[in-house]
Amino acid sequence: MLKGKKNSGRGETVTANYAFSPVDDDIIIKHRLLTRTTTTRGEPPLKKLQKKFTSFVLEVEKGDDNYNDCVRLSKAFMQELTTFEIPLLKSRAVVDANLREKENFTELIDEINRQISQAQVDIEDLKKQLEESKIERQHKEECEAIRKLIATQPPRSETQKVIESLEKEIAALEAENTGSSRLLELRKKQFALLLHVVDELQNTIEEDQKNLIEEMRMATEDPKNVTEEANGGSEAMAVD
Repeated sequence: MLKGKKNSGRGETVTANYAFSPVDDDIIIKHRLLTRTTTTRGEPPLKKLQKKFTSFVLEVEKGDDNYNDCVRLSKAFMQELTTFEIPLLKSRAVVDANLREKENFTELIDEINRQISQAQVDIEDLKKQLEESKIERQHKEECEAIRKLIATQPPRSETQKVIESLEKEIAALEAENTGSSRLLELRKKQFALLLHVVDELQNTIEEDQKNLIEEMRMATEDPKNVTEEANGGSEAMAVD
């Protein structure tokens, strides 16, 4: 049973408390629908049917002189049974309709899930197509940029003329470089020869200087020897 109320002043709802759990409520409702023990007004149909059946059984057990009462009670019981059966048939029809509706709903859910799966596959395909389109567009943009760059360049004939002119200049520079290399090699040899001559000349000069110094030394030593010899002769004569 629901026990709770809504605070209209603040718009807040108090948490509902149940005397029975939802499972117990389902069991009770199912039992009441099957037995029809509750009605909006008057006596429950099952109790009325039970009373009619009890009255008929008691009347049958009395004896053989109450045939008319038994027939009357039997008709009353059958009428009550028919009255009790009609709502059951209606409930059965409602249950069958609900089952069919449930099957339709299940089929609808399956169809929706299938459509969702197909939509997801389509989305993935569209994503791949989008990526491919982006790549293709990028390639087209790059090709267009290259085309514009090529369009800004001079014609091939002019470029070929420039290349030929550059090749001639390179050949001339290579020939000049070869001549310069030969001249440089010749100058190296001449310079080496010059260094050799200078070295020889320097050696000759040094040798001449040494000879001159030796001659001068010897020239300075000769008068001393003459003087010493003269002094020696005088001393010998004096001794004699």
